[in-house]
Amino acid sequence: MGSGNSTIRAKRLAKLQAGRSPTASAEASSASTPSQTPSVTTTEATPVKPRQILTTSLPPPVQQLPQLPLKRKAPLSTTDKVELIAQIFKVTLDRSTAERSNYDLVWLKNLQAESNISLRLSGEILDRLLIARLELDPHAMSDDLEYVPVLASLPAQMTVFEYLVGCWKRLNKARNDLLRRNPVNEMQQASVLLEKIRGLVISYAGLNLQDPEMFPQPQGRDVGPSELVGPLLSLSMLSSPLTSSSPADNALDPVEVELFLQDLARRFEPDNEIDSVLGPVVLQLLSTRRGDSSWRAVVTGVETLVRVKSIAVMFTRLPEWNPPHATAASIETLSMMGPLCRLGVFSREWPYIAKTYFSEPNNRSRSDIESSYASLRGTVKSLQSSLFSIFNTLVRASPEAKEAVLEYFATVVRLNVKRAGMQVEPDTVASDSFMINLHSVLLQFAEPFMDARYSKMNRIDPLYFAVSNRIDVKEETRIKATSEEAAQWADEHRQGAGPPNFISEIFYLCNAMAHYGYLRTIQTYEDFGKHLDDLQRHHDMINGDRSWVGTPFQARTEATINQCKLEMAKIQAHQLAFRVQLLEPDLVFRYIGFTNFVSTWLIRKVDPRESHPQPIVELPLPQEVPMSFRVLPEYILEDVIEYFLFVGKEELVTFALTFLTSTWCIKNPFLKAKINEAVFYGVLPYGHERNGILSGLLNSHPIAVKHLIPAMTHFYIEVEQTGASSQFYDKFSARNIAYILKAVWNNPVHRDALNAEAKNVEKFVRFVNLMINDVTYLMDESLSELTQIHNLQAEMADQVAWQARPTQYRRERENTLRGLERHASGYTTLGKSTVGLLRDFTAETKAPFMMPEIVNRLAAMLDYNLEALVGPKCSELRVKEPEKYSFNPRLLLSDILQVYLNLSDEDEFVRAVANDGRTYKPELFETAITRARKILLKSESELEQLRAFAVKVAETKATIEQEEDLGEIPEEFLGIPLMYTLMRDPVTLPSSRVVIDRATIKSHLLSDSKDPFNRSPLSFSALDPELKARIDAFVTERRSQTAAASKPGGDSANMDTVMD
Repeated sequence: MGSGNSTIRAKRLAKLQAGRSPTASAEASSASTPSQTPSVTTTEATPVKPRQILTTSLPPPVQQLPQLPLKRKAPLSTTDKVELIAQIFKVTLDRSTAERSNYDLVWLKNLQAESNISLRLSGEILDRLLIARLELDPHAMSDDLEYVPVLASLPAQMTVFEYLVGCWKRLNKARNDLLRRNPVNEMQQASVLLEKIRGLVISYAGLNLQDPEMFPQPQGRDVGPSELVGPLLSLSMLSSPLTSSSPADNALDPVEVELFLQDLARRFEPDNEIDSVLGPVVLQLLSTRRGDSSWRAVVTGVETLVRVKSIAVMFTRLPEWNPPHATAASIETLSMMGPLCRLGVFSREWPYIAKTYFSEPNNRSRSDIESSYASLRGTVKSLQSSLFSIFNTLVRASPEAKEAVLEYFATVVRLNVKRAGMQVEPDTVASDSFMINLHSVLLQFAEPFMDARYSKMNRIDPLYFAVSNRIDVKEETRIKATSEEAAQWADEHRQGAGPPNFISEIFYLCNAMAHYGYLRTIQTYEDFGKHLDDLQRHHDMINGDRSWVGTPFQARTEATINQCKLEMAKIQAHQLAFRVQLLEPDLVFRYIGFTNFVSTWLIRKVDPRESHPQPIVELPLPQEVPMSFRVLPEYILEDVIEYFLFVGKEELVTFALTFLTSTWCIKNPFLKAKINEAVFYGVLPYGHERNGILSGLLNSHPIAVKHLIPAMTHFYIEVEQTGASSQFYDKFSARNIAYILKAVWNNPVHRDALNAEAKNVEKFVRFVNLMINDVTYLMDESLSELTQIHNLQAEMADQVAWQARPTQYRRERENTLRGLERHASGYTTLGKSTVGLLRDFTAETKAPFMMPEIVNRLAAMLDYNLEALVGPKCSELRVKEPEKYSFNPRLLLSDILQVYLNLSDEDEFVRAVANDGRTYKPELFETAITRARKILLKSESELEQLRAFAVKVAETKATIEQEEDLGEIPEEFLGIPLMYTLMRDPVTLPSSRVVIDRATIKSHLLSDSKDPFNRSPLSFSALDPELKARIDAFVTERRSQTAAASKPGGDSANMDTVMD
């Protein structure tokens, strides 16, 4: 045994002592010969990509304790040193001493036998003592009977690392004992020896973590990095206890782990040797999976590791910190922090959460669901708090670590750009949990610079996208700049600009992470709602068509219905799981704060004084938009609106009105519409707020009081042209200002603002024209579809004839009915709100409605809808469950009659109604008055006013017919192209050279700025005075030649059935 072990020992000694400093070598025995530092390779136990282990050498010169003032000089006795070394290493060179200790002290017979001289335990042979002890193998066979008791006394299952931990603990205890006795001179003498021992123990512990097979190890034990991973996991009170057969004296207690790590870091920090010593430990710790709560133990272990500064720096230096070849989908499993950051409750990644906490959602009580919310949100909050603690510690460790952390966030953003796409395969991008947890970390980084006075806002670098490539926005749509303009701007500002500060990095990264992470997850959540609506309609369609009952298809149909119910329950469970993390109060609070900050920052970017909100920006903004704002990615502005739409918030008012009054700041028309939509949702009933969460603010906020009406009218006009092929239909979903104005209409300040806006005649007339267009279209569509619904319901009511029809025919008609029902509800709702807007506006300001290009169209529209509601065919509007289609014929008739009443004292309006040759009939007014009296729509005084108006219209009609009986009119005097009526104010169109009546072409131009005959841009030409003079002469001549007569007629029978 002796010669074999001597050879092995010599080789290991040369390897272990390679690279020692001259001082250390001098202190060692002559047997420790310096040599070149060999490479020590570790086989990692962590399931990650292998990496190269750095070389490691033995300790540098011992770091001395601070010199203590000596009261007296008396060297530590040799006996004391021998006893100290023996108790720490648990070894002796004397057989009798070992026997007296019952072999608690191990007799190192081989070390004594190697030397020709007698050796004593001393600081000069510490290396040899430790190596000799580590080489002992309790399972080795020996023919030396003297040595058999020694081997038998060795703990059979104690690993090398556990022995070294025991040495380290006994060393600390010895030092504490010396300090308690407090002989300063003795402590000073002992400290040199103790620190030399500490250096050796820690060095061999680190080398053992790298190469656990360097010395004999017990069979069946996990050795190497896992031996330090265990104590790190045991730091969490919720983790399972570390299973080990070693005594407590040889295991790290939780309070000792950080001290041990500090010693390791101090020893191996030079030349980054720590990477190869603790790198495998970190990777194995982060890959640990031990049940649902294992993450708590892992997080606690990581937090403990990074509290040691040099270990924190090491974290970000390892290749696995930000793997260069990771993809969008794999970065959360390959990167070091990925497995922790991807923890969450979203059902796509963690389906068991929805199954465990939210299965059968329809059978769960509200309190049960709230209890699940509270439990899961507590866990999510704890995780996100710990993740921030880790990243924050890493950022503060060194400038290099800070850069590595920022680059990691940026890498995640760059890889996951596709998450913002319309159709995304979840398996090709990072998970929702991963993105939202990182976003939560960034929001916590942002908190310090989001103070209430915005004092640090100007530290955000406006040139960030010019000087930094961390976030790639080359392919992003800009707010109001082309790609070429953005590139030119970046080139102009790149030179001479310094790198962005940390505040700027966090601000822009937080915006990007929200765009590709949190807000995309909100979109997924809302898609669940749409899918649920589709399934509900499908279920209702199958369940409503009972023709399958009693047929061979009944069993299959019932199975389909049950499957539909299961799918709906599953989606509802997904929704509940999503709400846990999306609406976690701390996350919502932080992101609302950040969104408010971004909205204020955006306004400040376009504020000429660059000081909003102190003082508040003046509106409207200048037409000249700063290029630093124009080149920003559009998503920064859009995401503010998206989140306000999701949660609703008062701070939206200033932001929305800033950009609705100054829409030239934004290029995308759909983004402008989204801003208006956010205000619209803010006035819808919500919870206890009958008029929505914004109605009070819209009636009191100084910006809203001054700018709401101009903003709404301006937007109503601008949305007419979106530039898309679907622009005709897009405008109806965007023009929901009636609901907004309804919330503020009782405020006289807003009505005064409307009157002030009406003084801008050209703009307001265009607004009125578009409103009349909308009412005309919406009412025509809604009444037409209600008529079709009435006919289909009547056909189905005759059960004998209906059942005689073929099955396929009935299904097609039922599908047609369901389609009409969906469309009719939307049309009637919008039509009703727009008629209500017309009612209110005509009561407040009348002049714009009396313009020649407006008044005739308004009168024709009102007459047409009056005939539909009280005319001969009004019974065709009678449908079952009219409230299902938001159809209220009484309210609609009341509003239309009110418009007549509002304008009844205007001569232009009276004449326009009388001039309506298509629909106007005196009997319609009689029928309407009779019906209104019967159902108490109007007061008697109002009905008398309406009757007087009807009489006045009839008289005017007679006068007009008498005046206009001009006989045959020369063709050149007629407005042939559009109206084929006698022109009174002819103008010549400049490009097409067509002559047309001024009122006719102005009416056209209110909706379309092109020449209707050649589609070229159009502006008014001068009057054609010669033609006008000839027309006037013709009219005078004919009137003098003719005399006149006139006559008017009624029907009210069917109206009762509709109104009732």
